[in-house]
Amino acid sequence: MAALVQGSVCSALACPQRTNRFADRSEIVTECLVSKSSFLTGARLKTCCKGGLRCSSRTDVRLRPMRCGPKKPSKPGDQSNSPESPRSSFSKGDAATDPEGIVSRIKYHANYSSMFNPFKFELKQAYFAAAHSVRDCLIQRWNDTYKHFKTTNAKAVHYLSMEFLQGRALTNAIGNLELKSEYAQALRKLGHDLENVAEQARRACYNVSEPDAALGNGGLGRLASCFLDSLATLNYPAWGYGLRYKYGLFHQEIDKDGQHEVVENWLEMGYPWEIARHDICYPIKFFGKTFETSGGKEWIGGEDIEAVAYDVPIPGYQTKNTICLRLWSTKVSPQNFDLDAFNAGDYDKAAALRNNAQRICHVLYPGDATVEGKLLRLKQQYTLCSASIQDMIARYKEWSGTKVDWNKFSTKVAIQMNDTHPTLCIPELMRILMDVEGLSWDQAWGITRATVAYTNHTVLPEALEKWPMPILQTLLPRHAEIIERIDKEFIKSLAKMERGTKLEEMVARMRVLENVERDEGSKKALEKPNPAVVKPSVEPYEDVKAKRDGTKKASIDKKTPVKLEVMVRMANLSVIAGNKVNGVAAIHSEILKNEVFRDFYKIWPGKFQNKTNGVTPRRWLAYCNPELSAVITKWLGSRDWVLHAELLAGLRKHTTNQDFLKEWRLAKYVRKQKLAGFIKERTGYVVNPNSMFDIQIKRIHEYKRQLMNIMGVIHRYLKMKDMNPKERAVKYVPRVCIFGGKAFATYLQAKRIVKLIIDVAAVVNEDPDIGELLKVIFVPDYNVSAAEMLIPASDLSQHIR
Repeated sequence: MAALVQGSVCSALACPQRTNRFADRSEIVTECLVSKSSFLTGARLKTCCKGGLRCSSRTDVRLRPMRCGPKKPSKPGDQSNSPESPRSSFSKGDAATDPEGIVSRIKYHANYSSMFNPFKFELKQAYFAAAHSVRDCLIQRWNDTYKHFKTTNAKAVHYLSMEFLQGRALTNAIGNLELKSEYAQALRKLGHDLENVAEQARRACYNVSEPDAALGNGGLGRLASCFLDSLATLNYPAWGYGLRYKYGLFHQEIDKDGQHEVVENWLEMGYPWEIARHDICYPIKFFGKTFETSGGKEWIGGEDIEAVAYDVPIPGYQTKNTICLRLWSTKVSPQNFDLDAFNAGDYDKAAALRNNAQRICHVLYPGDATVEGKLLRLKQQYTLCSASIQDMIARYKEWSGTKVDWNKFSTKVAIQMNDTHPTLCIPELMRILMDVEGLSWDQAWGITRATVAYTNHTVLPEALEKWPMPILQTLLPRHAEIIERIDKEFIKSLAKMERGTKLEEMVARMRVLENVERDEGSKKALEKPNPAVVKPSVEPYEDVKAKRDGTKKASIDKKTPVKLEVMVRMANLSVIAGNKVNGVAAIHSEILKNEVFRDFYKIWPGKFQNKTNGVTPRRWLAYCNPELSAVITKWLGSRDWVLHAELLAGLRKHTTNQDFLKEWRLAKYVRKQKLAGFIKERTGYVVNPNSMFDIQIKRIHEYKRQLMNIMGVIHRYLKMKDMNPKERAVKYVPRVCIFGGKAFATYLQAKRIVKLIIDVAAVVNEDPDIGELLKVIFVPDYNVSAAEMLIPASDLSQHIR
């Protein structure tokens, strides 16, 4: 029997209830006697056909259960619940979700929602119409979910990330809605095959039905997307926040000369999963200056833009909960268009402000080798942080009613920073609380520290993000002031906790600002209970730019040592301000505690946690590997493992069963055959699916060790060449070494590694002496859709560190 979960409403008009209590726990369970469903916030429940209860997947979210009763009558003119409308109730088993109902809704969207010729129903039309029909279902569930969250005023998680590597949405959405079979039947009735509609995203011509959403690049973005899927599935109240990149990172093309970057075109045909929210728009300010007022600081002048929301519904599995990924796009008000300049023929000037605003969300990770590139990256990060913080505060005020208690803000809002890119949400939250809401420094700092948490993704000190203070002062003058004071206050607090000769060294390592000079007097002050810290001396950005451009001669005393630029250490700021800091694997978290942040761990051991990365078993097993999924379901006796991955341990008892092993190997072989066809489409090379598939797929970087891997391939090839055919056949198992990943456009060494792999492939793959014993493949434009082909077929997954 289906579970009645948060956001759902009992379909029975008269619905008596009773409460039970678990024998081994104290939570109250409410069971609907009419629909035979049960629900409990904080746990996932199911009822068996005999009325027995089983609980699993505990969470710590505490929401009041939905009231079980009749729906309120719809307002006059409201067609949302009309049986004639394709947007009817979308519960599993409803008429709207049987194949005939789905056919009706697809036809409706083919005629009225699509941008295509209504007299054709080709593959692209089929995709967009099907996607819109699924989105209808998601929107209704999404509205019900957030209505419930608002009613209960639940504490919500707000996950801020510069990347969300979502992948394609159609198969994942209908899988989570458990409508795959129904949509397959409906599309067959309309002359199309569901797999063909979905598989078009993987075609070599890239003229695809559904391209991957170009919102991320690597593990950082994929982790964020898996988190959203799990948050929705586990019924957490949650929001994801990111940027809506028009051109993504880049589309990677590969030829004999290596990697070439061209823009992604994922938005060219429109993105049917997003909903433009022009009513949700927040002001963003850059540059300008600050001055004191009777009420505190005020930030005026500068450049003003707007961030507008685009929402993407994220459905959970076996629940009606559907949460939101909110993406920000940037624009300016039409009043900023200079009509006089346009009519005078100065078109660039007329549209300058608009172009500057739109540029912010053009490309993920623009090159930052220049000052202009650094400014653009900082604009991106601040846009994400400012718009998201303003959105959270607006919602907190709305859900709080007439009386807003800022002391309860952290009991309703949790902010998780995915790496240091969203670190500017710390000074931004401080700015709004102090300058807009009128709170004191101590109040704002206490709220911020209780609200913000930080996920670290790297243990390389040189990879921890830093920004030049002169640039930050120019772009965000108020935030620079707040960061300087956070630095000052931290040093004061550190001096109270630590004593001795090593204090000075600890301050240098732990403070937010780097390369700040102090005289002897300030050094002695550190040993006092209330140290006085000299404000760092920072050159104005205009002087730095002038020196770089050669427009003003800098007077340099040759006897004076060259001053290093003052830098803001974003990781240190995140650790100081965050209430929790976590790594993404046990060994990673231990390195953070014992090496990277050892000084912080010494004074705040309770702040550090570990959260081992995981993946959603739905996208990465149930949906992209249906053959293996069927084997697992058969031998476990149910599909419960899709939600409860711990049940996979039950396969251990079958590891000696030859029938089980045969089916497992056959499932793997089928995926390897599909990958072999995919490789031929993308590269032209033919590989044998009976070979070992040795795969390394991730961002191309020196520390990711693709260079070491390809050197190993070269060594293997040379050893083979020294042998005769009989020796090679005895010594080596046929192997296909597969690489995939993108090198940043400005990272020349990484691009050289890509070129080396391609050159090695050209030699090895054409050597008749080696034949099928060794092949080298570089899969172009690696993304989630490519990973869904590569990972199920992998025999050996390389992770070299």
